Amino acid sequence: MAPQKPVVVVSRKLPEVVETRLMELFDTRLNRDDKPMNAAELKSALKHADVFVPTVTDRITREVLAEAGGQCRLIASFGTGVDHIDLAAARERGIAVTNTPGVLTEDTADMTMALVLAVSRRLCEGERLVRTGKWGGWGPMAMLGHRLGGKRLGIIGMGRIGTALARRARGFGLSIHYHNRRRVHPELERGLEATYWQSLDQMLAHMDIISVNCPHTPATYHLLSARRLKLLCKHAVVVNTSRGEVIDEGALAQMLIGGEIAGAGLDVFEHEPAINPKLIDLPNVVLLPHMGSATVEGRVDMGEKVIINIKTFWDGHTPPDRVLEIES
Repeated sequence: MAPQKPVVVVSRKLPEVVETRLMELFDTRLNRDDKPMNAAELKSALKHADVFVPTVTDRITREVLAEAGGQCRLIASFGTGVDHIDLAAARERGIAVTNTPGVLTEDTADMTMALVLAVSRRLCEGERLVRTGKWGGWGPMAMLGHRLGGKRLGIIGMGRIGTALARRARGFGLSIHYHNRRRVHPELERGLEATYWQSLDQMLAHMDIISVNCPHTPATYHLLSARRLKLLCKHAVVVNTSRGEVIDEGALAQMLIGGEIAGAGLDVFEHEPAINPKLIDLPNVVLLPHMGSATVEGRVDMGEKVIINIKTFWDGHTPPDRVLEIES
């Protein structure tokens, strides 16, 4: 007798090729409407699923996990971050958690570099000027931005994405600086010609551009606090493609309004999809709808990782992307 297929419940619509493969391999229940699940729907999904596949916007809290049926053994998250899942509560209930690291590195680094360029060279301001019919032609002092060559880029979090960003930034002539929980391998540091700053405060005070590339954990919540943002130079630019909670968004908005820093490029927000209304009309801010990893290729790769994690787990082996502990 063939082994019984696990019941796999998927919270959002995924690429067709991924959904087709999930249907072939497992007893899969898809979200055809692609509407985000509310708390009650999440509880119902976990009550009936052997494996649940959420996305980064599904809040898998202790309360939600309390409703999980005894048969639920795996949460195979479609995404890299796991701050939306109460890992401690999942562990207590004997539910394994996996994610999809690595496959979004290049896409997110591309978008981060794009935001650095867009803010520094005022690309979105220029585009709006043309679209609104307000452009009166070229002028020697019109739409002046800043060149990247020779500027200092401070990367907060030199993991996969931070490292990929550093490689791109070197091609634009940026000087690479970074703050990390641990110093990277000397060979990598030499290859990137990167300067390590043990003190985040000191690094912030000396950078022209700051890029946030660390995950959101209890330790990194408001890592860029109001106090730390005040350390930035007046000409500094802040870019965030990680998680909105890492920056005190209210303090950032006030500093941008007051001209205390030059600009910001934000792909993530502290309370998304809600955006601080003070940011909306600021000309020196580029706002994107959390699209740093949004490529067709990346989404398919994520789906393939989810499938591998489910199949490996259900075959009785440790999945390659099991999340073992809460980072701090």
